[in-house]
Amino acid sequence: MLQTVAHSSSPVAGRPNAPAATIRRARPDDLDALETLEEATFDGDRISRRSFRALLASKSALVLVCEAPGGGPLFAYATLLFRTGTALARLYSIAVSRESSGQGIGRALLMRIEHEAYERERIAVRLEVRADNAPAIALYKGAGYRFIGTYQDYYADGAEALRFEKTLHGDHPAEGTVPFYAQTTDFTCGPSCLMMAMAKEMPNLSLDPVLEIRLWRESTTIFMMSGPGGCEPFGLAVAAHEFGLSAEIHVSAPGTLFLDGVRSAQKQGVMALAQEDFRRRAEGYGIPVVSKAFTLRDLKSAIAAGKTAIVLISGYQMFGKKVPHWVLAHGDDGRHIVIHDPWIAEERGESRADAANLPIPYATFDRIARFGKVGLRAAVFLGRR
Repeated sequence: MLQTVAHSSSPVAGRPNAPAATIRRARPDDLDALETLEEATFDGDRISRRSFRALLASKSALVLVCEAPGGGPLFAYATLLFRTGTALARLYSIAVSRESSGQGIGRALLMRIEHEAYERERIAVRLEVRADNAPAIALYKGAGYRFIGTYQDYYADGAEALRFEKTLHGDHPAEGTVPFYAQTTDFTCGPSCLMMAMAKEMPNLSLDPVLEIRLWRESTTIFMMSGPGGCEPFGLAVAAHEFGLSAEIHVSAPGTLFLDGVRSAQKQGVMALAQEDFRRRAEGYGIPVVSKAFTLRDLKSAIAAGKTAIVLISGYQMFGKKVPHWVLAHGDDGRHIVIHDPWIAEERGESRADAANLPIPYATFDRIARFGKVGLRAAVFLGRR
């Protein structure tokens, strides 16, 4: 998890008539004031008291407040989210009291959050804003943020969200052209990645939960009373081939995968049979199998050739759970592997902006792209056939 550090307060660098104020990191005893400011500033889509409490306690969030010197009332705040293992920051919310609007407070907070993101080696800040919020849009454009897309029906009242991004390091935007799809269950990360790879090659493909579950059924290792199983590389490759993609399997360990966390001998036996079926079908289809750990060079070469890759990573590194997890690697900006992570942690306030087109530093990606005690490396490289 990212470790955030407290910074000393700093003066607001707004317009000449801006009220005397300081920007500092929020404390737990600011909770009442934050809730009051939120309710007074926004008519809907408010951050709840419970969510503010979670943000204040989170190591992957930073809440900044603006107050009068000497501990006066709070009249502005900004919340920045940092997704573990990535090179992005997201401006989750920013609010300035109605009485203090138009005095440079928002711009000062924006400058501070960019500084905080830069200090944490983030390459870009992203945000969403209501399409009808002209003052905020003007603020972001004036600060150098570029428009990168829209989210339809994003807010509670159905309003559209405009997406903006500002690059802090280098000249390469962290965007991509591969459609994003968020998994709708805890166990369909692999099929969701496959759907996104398919959509890249089949632009008219409809991405929906029906296809998600179909692909899971066709590539999973097991389904028993003890719960649904996950996908393994041979099953994903077979499903990809049957939908018309080319597939190449890279796996560093021989034999049946993911048995370490399974206690039931019966379930282990069924998993072994299911995986043997996938291996026989992969061989019958002539799907290439590389029986060694893929390297970062292998992945970069595949992406340069226009391919995508479903890559196994450690869920612990991304969201703190010791489970195998699949992501889709689809871009390379010269310093980062760009991925779609189908998992959105809504309980932490995440949205698609936190999971799509994530730039992962090379060294970080190389570290997290393995699972279990043996450091299993697995990937399925996909392209046109």
